[in-house]
Amino acid sequence: MSDSFRAPASNRPLAMLLMLTASALVAVTTLFAKALGTDVLGPALHPVQVTHGRFLFALLALSSVAAVLQPRISRPHWGLHIGRTTFGFAGVTLMFAAVARIPMSDATAITFLNPVFAMMLAIPLLGERVGRVRWSAAAIAMCGALILLRPGPSSFQPAALLAVGSAAIMGLEVIFIKKLAGRERPFQVLLINNALGLVIASCAVIPFWQMPTSSQWIALAGLGTAMAMAQACYINAMARAEASFVAPFAYATLVFAALYDSVIFGVIPDAVSFLGAGTILCGAAVLAWREGRRRSA
Repeated sequence: MSDSFRAPASNRPLAMLLMLTASALVAVTTLFAKALGTDVLGPALHPVQVTHGRFLFALLALSSVAAVLQPRISRPHWGLHIGRTTFGFAGVTLMFAAVARIPMSDATAITFLNPVFAMMLAIPLLGERVGRVRWSAAAIAMCGALILLRPGPSSFQPAALLAVGSAAIMGLEVIFIKKLAGRERPFQVLLINNALGLVIASCAVIPFWQMPTSSQWIALAGLGTAMAMAQACYINAMARAEASFVAPFAYATLVFAALYDSVIFGVIPDAVSFLGAGTILCGAAVLAWREGRRRSA
């Protein structure tokens, strides 16, 4: 980073508000993805096309901000950006496919396995050492995912495996994000990520493209814009308070997702959803606590 860069002043209340806003916006993106992936707004769009719209309109939103701020793009690490964006594209597409088929609360809860997979992948890829507490937290979270899969002959949710795959792939994305952390300005990372994502999605969407309805265009624009705003809020929240304080507020995404799903689609989480989501959150919370202790040590 350039010497002129100044980190924002610490502000815990603002950081909390920004993270809660980011959580609400992320849940909005899954709401739009579910509407687009079903027949609510017209013939269901393929998840790859939904992802294409997410990158297209997110880039348009970020480009509008860039036109005003005119940020300087300095020495991007293209290898890391391409790796991060490729896995991000795949993970988001699987997530959009999942929310169209299972309750949003279930799919959202499963995505909280993301840091668990990132922890496990960091062992061979980053050479990190993992102790008993972190392995125990991972095991608890995995048990929660197994509950949400409902592994019975009459209740098994095959589509939940899409969400598990999404969390695993996004765990790989986290590895690249860790490698990018501190190398480049956050806005530069966002801008390059969405530009590369649009290139990848534009190539991948060709076999699946169908003309969206006017309502679907509006939903795609809302999805992309909400994602760009969520990313901006998340980055600014992390910059204004320590991660151990801010990160737990991201779990509010699950609350917002369940609320939107019940109000818009009439889907009420059942006892299994509550048990599975609660188990995953317990494991993720223990892992976040342990990560915070390791950083402060």
